[in-house]
Amino acid sequence: MGSFWQTLGQKMAERWLTLLVIPGALYLAAIGVATTLGQAHALDVGRLHRRITAAARNPAVANGTGQIVLLVAALAAAALVGLAAQVSGRVVEHAVLAADWYTWPRPLRAVARWRIRRRAAAWDKAEAAYQAEREKARAALELGRRADRAERDRAYAMMLRISEGRPERPTWSGERMHAVTTQLGESGIDLPREWPRLWLTFPDSVRKEITAARGELTRATTLGGWAVLYLLLTAWWWPAALVAAVVGGTARYRVRGTVDTYAQLVEAGTLLQGREGPA
Repeated sequence: MGSFWQTLGQKMAERWLTLLVIPGALYLAAIGVATTLGQAHALDVGRLHRRITAAARNPAVANGTGQIVLLVAALAAAALVGLAAQVSGRVVEHAVLAADWYTWPRPLRAVARWRIRRRAAAWDKAEAAYQAEREKARAALELGRRADRAERDRAYAMMLRISEGRPERPTWSGERMHAVTTQLGESGIDLPREWPRLWLTFPDSVRKEITAARGELTRATTLGGWAVLYLLLTAWWWPAALVAAVVGGTARYRVRGTVDTYAQLVEAGTLLQGREGPA
């Protein structure tokens, strides 16, 4: 029993360091650079080196007790910043999935409607191009010619890049999850209402895969939360915008991938359970 608690404690400590402390420490370092250099000396490495050297020679920091206190304070601050990033990540997730966009405050709701109209117009254009390519292929076959499959596939890929169906959500990820609900609804499954019952009847292997995918999605949106925090830092240090762009771009890529995986697992698990019945 003692080994179990020891292993559990080690895993919790590892997660605490990985998810909160290490990213938080990097952000605190960025804050230190921002407050030291500011906008006027944003890329002055020499100035940063002089400030760090002067701080290291400070008697309050140089002695052992001061270093311990500083380390404990830095760990606590890093953990708090990590928690702030997780909260920000929840906001990012809410915005990205946009399941209840119609309940958002009026200005955000107006932006969401504008996004839906814009995405729907782009999808209509892409869908018309795809249908035109299909007509060309059909006409070519009737004349005994070889159809240009590459152009048709390209038009279809352009359509899918926007959405599988005509958009009803302001974001790609929100539309991807909405498509699962719609497709299952066409099969007679009301996913929002049936999900708690389905979850209880899923085999352990299915629940494990879905839970893992959901965890990956949470981590991806938390990365988006870090991008938001770095973006806020640009008010004091403009190079933080570059960090925010890189982190935000990575988060966007990961969110799309994890949402697609999660949606596929939810749909596949629901359909399989519906066919096989409760375990």
